[in-house]
Amino acid sequence: MARQPNAAPVIIKRKKVVGGGGHHGGAWKVAYADFVTAMMAFFMLMWLLNATTEKQRKGIADYFSPTIPLSRVSGGGDGSFGGDSVFSEDQIAQNGTGASSLKPSEERQAMGQTGIDRSERTGEAESFAEEIRRIEEALMGIGGESMISEQAARHIVTRVTDEGLIVELFDLDDAALFVGDTDRPAPILDDMAAMLSRVFALVENEVAVNGHIRALPEVLRMNPSWDLSTARAMRVRSMLESEGLTARRMQRVTGYADRKPAVRNPMAPRNNRLEVILLRSDV
Repeated sequence: MARQPNAAPVIIKRKKVVGGGGHHGGAWKVAYADFVTAMMAFFMLMWLLNATTEKQRKGIADYFSPTIPLSRVSGGGDGSFGGDSVFSEDQIAQNGTGASSLKPSEERQAMGQTGIDRSERTGEAESFAEEIRRIEEALMGIGGESMISEQAARHIVTRVTDEGLIVELFDLDDAALFVGDTDRPAPILDDMAAMLSRVFALVENEVAVNGHIRALPEVLRMNPSWDLSTARAMRVRSMLESEGLTARRMQRVTGYADRKPAVRNPMAPRNNRLEVILLRSDV
């Protein structure tokens, strides 16, 4: 059959079918979002393990534990929902008394988790602070005449720590507290021991004495650092007691040799020192 010259061309259109097209192809996004969330939780867990203490981690674990109302382990935080268990005797959300009954009697009133009344601890701290103020006034002559001379005052510094009031007696470059490298006291140390005995008589706290010395040359065949620091501390103890300090108030006498220098240069005379400590009553 002859072909017609003006016939329209035949066009064949093949349609490519792609499975899961349109909105049915987004399932991977959900899986990826779950993966990112899991990774964020993982890195947060790693950060918490590195940035918290053992006690805080225990508090976090208790928070997520379903048995936390039955656990007597305290949490790692403070305040409401800060990790305190419902058994905390310090605070209970319902009545605020910190006790098991709505109206506890005075003798059955809760004392907190430590078993010590907060008002009692506050009173002890205020009482010790008042004692410290009285002693410092007596030492330095605040508001009146000082009990020590100007020469002796050059050898004394005081500081308050968790242990108590530390009165530090130390050597100067031109004035030592002991004769040479011995435990024989210089006259100025006799004056300071008498002064400390009078000042410490204002209170009844126990007393401790620490002895420190400067580093001695390494060429010494027998290094007397330990014996010398202990001997000096013992000498000051006996001097305090001979000046009137009750022997029962002396709690301990310790020699630290040259292990705790006061200044960077271990051989400096400033490291020759004695610490006479008025201990807190709860230490």
